[in-house]
Formats: sequence, structure tokens, C-alpha cells
Amino acid sequence: MLPEIKKMQDLTSGNEGKLIFNFAAPMLIGNIFQQLFSVVDSIVVGKFIGKDALAAVGASFPVIFIMVSMIVGLMMGTTVTISQYFGAKNMTKIKRAIDTMYIYSAIIGVITTIVGILVSEPILRMIDLPEELMPQATLFLKVYLSGIVIFFGFNGTSSVLRGLGDSKTPLYFLIIASVANMLFVILFVGVFEWGVAGAAAATLLANAIAFGLAAWWLNRTHKLIRISIKGLTFDREVFQQSLRIGLPTAIQHTLVAMGGIALMDIVNKFGTEVIAGYSVASRLDSLALVPAMSFSQALSTFTGQNIGANRHDRIRTGLTATIKMAGIVTVITTIIIVTCGHIIMSMFTTDQEVIRVGDQYLTTVSAFYLAFTMMFIYNGVTRGAGDTFMPMIFSLFSLWLIRIPIAWFFSSRFGVQGIWWSIPAGWMIGYALSYFYYRTGRWKTKSVIRYADFQQ
Repeated sequence: MLPEIKKMQDLTSGNEGKLIFNFAAPMLIGNIFQQLFSVVDSIVVGKFIGKDALAAVGASFPVIFIMVSMIVGLMMGTTVTISQYFGAKNMTKIKRAIDTMYIYSAIIGVITTIVGILVSEPILRMIDLPEELMPQATLFLKVYLSGIVIFFGFNGTSSVLRGLGDSKTPLYFLIIASVANMLFVILFVGVFEWGVAGAAAATLLANAIAFGLAAWWLNRTHKLIRISIKGLTFDREVFQQSLRIGLPTAIQHTLVAMGGIALMDIVNKFGTEVIAGYSVASRLDSLALVPAMSFSQALSTFTGQNIGANRHDRIRTGLTATIKMAGIVTVITTIIIVTCGHIIMSMFTTDQEVIRVGDQYLTTVSAFYLAFTMMFIYNGVTRGAGDTFMPMIFSLFSLWLIRIPIAWFFSSRFGVQGIWWSIPAGWMIGYALSYFYYRTGRWKTKSVIRYADFQQ
């Protein structure tokens, strides 16, 4: 075995549950710190500027999400490709996959910045954002999107490291970036009084630090795959493989982001207090769902490596262990959210109506976190095998044919509570579809590395 490969975490031998837990734990902590970027921003904005600014920043996030969704989905394809080549111990293909990812992410990053700045205000007007929130929301979006290529760079480098079995190093850089973001946002907003622009600038600067550290680490520790701007090589075959796996996820993420905008359009009709309450609660919601996403990411890498190594017998055992671990964490999270939702909301604002709306949302939605977790876990297996098309279909079905219609129909009859109930309804349908598709076994035929015995 090459010395370079020994530095990376091999998930193809050893106790499946222990390996997945050890791989997921750093990602879990890292994803929590990633979510803390927006949480800290919301706390500082709410405390120092007020509920209007809090609502404006919250309304901007669905728009940001739609701008970054395509590249994040494509990077998922690169991660799966790298993990399967790593399982097969093909270092040449790993290097080419990394080079290709950096080239296309840089190009799409620049395009996203230009398009995002041009369409920010029209999108906010399209979703009926109250006029008093428009100036701050538009300013936040333009500043944030001006450096979105930095986010792509860090996200891509982290995906590379995870595909190589290294989930701890991105965590360290995320912790550094989170601490830096907290200091910067307090400095820019609380001291310099730069308003929402300061919050956006703090996040960009923190991401730039994380990206620089991650790229430096990759070059320093992985000599056979070190990155150099002059030496980057675009591999059409690898790109096509990454595109085949990643494009469905990219489309899924983009349409999910559009669903978030459609849901925000419904929320916006209920005024500033509801917008602010929903914005804060949805940030906390994202934080609470981090364990499911982290275990799903770990299971995808585990599945990819074991398919590459032709160790398919380990996948079902890994799935069972992941369900148990993620389920326990999810139940604990649900209990905390249900019992402490009002207290947590009070950290962001003193406005009692905003707190009431957010607490109502959290109480309704958190009871169904387990359904979301199971949906993500089963999708983690199929994505790790290279089958990202069907999870895309299930996600879009549960969003556009279940969640959005329910939110629109019931909100006109039962108020905002009808919107809140639409979210778990979509999760339940998505979970059922993901589970039954996993049981069909069709996902076994979609891997980059093909072995006849696995496809039987």
C-alpha cells in the first residue's frame, strides 16, 4: 500500500459502527460549528440592530441557499467519486478528481457571484418581502454573495478531505472559523456599527480563513495529490462521473432551495414578527438536524469506500449501526428543543411575539425529527453507492407536491400553524419513499466501481 494511503482513514475493515461513529463525530461537531455561523449572526443582529434586521437577514438565507445549491450538489458527486477511487486505491484518479473539482467550482463560483448580485433584489420582491425590510435584506445579500467563491473553495476542500476518510481536519478549521466569525461579527456589528453588511462581511472573512487553512493542510499532508494552480488538470471522464452522481443532488438542492423561497413567500404574508420568528426557529431547526446530516455523510463515505473495495457485506451492518446511533442523538435533540424552545428563542430577541412564533414552530416540527433522520440515513446509503437520482425525485416530490401545497392550503385556513405542519408532512412522505426504494436494491447498480456480485 502506498504511504500516502496510510495517512487516510480506511473504512473498509474493522467494526462498522465504531468506524462510522468515529468518522461522523468530527463531522457532527464541524457541521454544528458551520450552523453556528448563521446562529451567531442572528443573535448579534437581533440584539444590536433589532427585529427588522433579524427578519431581513433571515429572509435572505433561502436566496443564498439557492445560489450555492448547484455547486454543493456537484461537490457531493466529487466526494462519492473520490471515496470509491480511494476504496480501490487509485491515487491517479483521486488527484484528477480533485483538480477537476477546483476548476469547475471556481468557474461556477464567479458566475454565481455575478448572477446573484444582479438578481438579489428582484427575487426578494418576487417573494413579497415587506418593503421596510428590502434595503437591509438586499445589502446583506450583495455583500455575502460577493465572496461566495470563498465558500465554494472551503466546502470543496472539506469534501475532498472527507472523501479521503479525513473528517477531523475540516472540523479543526471550522472551529477556528466559527470563533473568528463570532469575534468579527461582534466587532463589525456591535463596535463598528456596520449593520447587516458587517454580519455578511464577518462570515466571508471567517470562511476565507478556513479555506486558506484547509488548502494549506491538503498540500502539506497529502504530497501525492497536492494542489497547485499551475498544475491543475481537467479530466473529462472524472468530471462526467462526478456530474452523473452529483447533478441529481445539485438539481435537488436547487429545487429544494426554490421550495424554501416558495415557503418564505407564504410566511412573508404574515408580517415582520412571523418572518423574524420563523427565521430564527428555522436556524435552530437546521442546527437540530445536523446529527442526521452528519451521520448520513459518514454513511455515504463508508458505503462508497466499501463498494470500491468490493466489501458489500459491510454496508447493511453499517446502516443498522448508523440508524441506532443517529436515532439516539435525534431523540435527545427533540427533547431539548421541545422543553427549552422558548428559552432558546429568548437568546435572539426580547420581542415576545417573535419568541412565541418561533417556539410554536419548534414545538410542532421537532416531534418529527426522527422521520427526517431516517430519510437522510437511507439516502446516505444510496448516494454513497452513486445513486443520487432517486433521492432527488423523492425529495422534490415530498417538497413540491406535499409541503408547499399543504403550507399554501392550510395557512389560508389555520394561519401560520398550517405552514408549520407542512414541514413534517413532507418528511414523513420522504422517509417512506427512501425506505422502500432502499429495499428494492436498485441503488446497487449505480456505482463508479462495478463488481458483478454486488449487482446480483
